[in-house]
Amino acid sequence: MSAAQRREQLIVIGRQLFAERGYDGTSVEEVAARAKVSKPVVYEHFGGKEGLYAVVVDREVRALLDRIATALTAGHPRELLEQAALALLDYIEEEPHGFRVLVRESPVLSAGGGNFSSVMSDVAHQVEHILGAEFKSRGLDPKVAELYSQALVGMVALVGQWWREARKPKKEMVAAHLVNLAWNGLSHLETKPGLLTRRVR
Repeated sequence: MSAAQRREQLIVIGRQLFAERGYDGTSVEEVAARAKVSKPVVYEHFGGKEGLYAVVVDREVRALLDRIATALTAGHPRELLEQAALALLDYIEEEPHGFRVLVRESPVLSAGGGNFSSVMSDVAHQVEHILGAEFKSRGLDPKVAELYSQALVGMVALVGQWWREARKPKKEMVAAHLVNLAWNGLSHLETKPGLLTRRVR
């Protein structure tokens, strides 16, 4: 096995173990044992568990963001919303190990990002630009597009985590209901929303 092939093998094994047991529950010994190599081989490639974990997470982050960016091809905002929701649900369905790695919190990357919340924040920034333009065209304040993009992406992400376990209804139905709530809410936005129970200052 070449050095590149060995590195790839260790990444695949690390991804599986981190998904199954989390960062704390995984050891270099276990990675080495599954790969049928000695511990120094793992250290040689990644410098330790932290290095392997960082490579695995970085790869998953890029895979998910690429998937969402590739999916966003429609011109109409409602279709873009559908595409983003389906791209996330597709990833959850097709890459369960990768998704598990991303949603587990890790002490190693909490400061610099790389967990699910930081990935979703990146997605929200992409959505913010789309919403900002849409808000402007409707005479709404584009400054609040960031707030709405965080709310939308957060909603899809939390439902996606729930659906990972529930697995019903079907993915397309989940996406349709998400878009129904988000779009029908967005299509009737008030220009100056207020609260019934407390005045907004």
